[in-house]
Amino acid sequence: FLCAPLIAQFYDEPILIPLTRVISLSVLLNSLVVVQRALLTVKIDFKTQAKASLTAAIVSGIVGIYMAYTGWGVWAIAGHQIVNLAVNTGLLWVLSHWHPALSYSWSSFRELFGFGSKLAISGIIDTIYQNVYLIVIGKVFRTADLGYYTRAHQFAQFPSSNFTGIIQRVTFPVLCTIQNDDTRLRSVYRRFLRLSAFIVFPLMVGLAAVAHPMVIVLLKEQWAFAATLLSIICFSMMWYPVHAINLNLLQVKGRSDLFLKLEIWKKCIGVAILCMTVPMGLIAMCVGSIFSSLICLGINTYYTGKLIQVGFFKQMRDLMPTLFYSLSMGAVVYATVNIIPGERFQLIAGIAAGIAYFAIITRLTKSQDLRELLAFIKERK
Repeated sequence: FLCAPLIAQFYDEPILIPLTRVISLSVLLNSLVVVQRALLTVKIDFKTQAKASLTAAIVSGIVGIYMAYTGWGVWAIAGHQIVNLAVNTGLLWVLSHWHPALSYSWSSFRELFGFGSKLAISGIIDTIYQNVYLIVIGKVFRTADLGYYTRAHQFAQFPSSNFTGIIQRVTFPVLCTIQNDDTRLRSVYRRFLRLSAFIVFPLMVGLAAVAHPMVIVLLKEQWAFAATLLSIICFSMMWYPVHAINLNLLQVKGRSDLFLKLEIWKKCIGVAILCMTVPMGLIAMCVGSIFSSLICLGINTYYTGKLIQVGFFKQMRDLMPTLFYSLSMGAVVYATVNIIPGERFQLIAGIAAGIAYFAIITRLTKSQDLRELLAFIKERK
């Protein structure tokens, strides 16, 4: 809130002063429901969280669309974000049946601070790093380039980061219940790893293959360059669930010190790659993010191997069948898209070909991951 004038001066955009101050309210709103979300997650009660999130999404979506159509411009995005958080916060306060009392426990603070403070610092570092690309692109390149990158990143983030968030919330309480049984922990951990890859890998590779027709259909021809960036970013973000499960294991084992150490190393490597690729242009920056993601994967899996003997090579061996299915599916989808004329037909045919190919090849090869996924769905029912 206080730095808003400096932010506006940095980008030479005066509207950022009131805009930044309004959006900064989201920090306050988020902080009011941290405990409620934690309690519901520990109970593995995602139904209540889903009710609040879905209601907030519908209400804020209506508000955002109304503001956009009535000429509010960029304020429609800010309004959508604040209303979403406000509605979600209010509903979680009502539905969680927990409210803070007017008392404070110093013993709880001392017990949790050593673990939680390192995770908090890691979170701050990660948040800063996630915005470094936007800051650099906004300052070094044209405003239009920032728009292309932001839109491409949002498309890639939707399946990858959202699913990663679900995985982190689900796997953490489950793994915590068996944290002292390394044999069982190892087995469940590898199962989670394979299932997440089995869902996310084909989604991201398929998205990369249909990026061009999808962007043209949804955003029109002037956003075509965003499709090029999207097809590259997908190969970086497809590894996010694997990162998330590896980092979850460190938390399950109470090693927030290693969590922080890894975060610092990874961000230093990421910034170094960013500095090297900026002079080469926006496409090079996106390609650099792929190398950064793979290097960070090696770093994350190093300590996983130390803690439960499931290191980089074991994880890659588990993921290799799904990676092969996904890449071969991507080649089929890409060929289909390039054969058929018309973006709408390309998009429909590409998606259909991808689903059909992936279903057939996993059936023919009797994929263990497919069997486990179907068994998991049947068990949930």
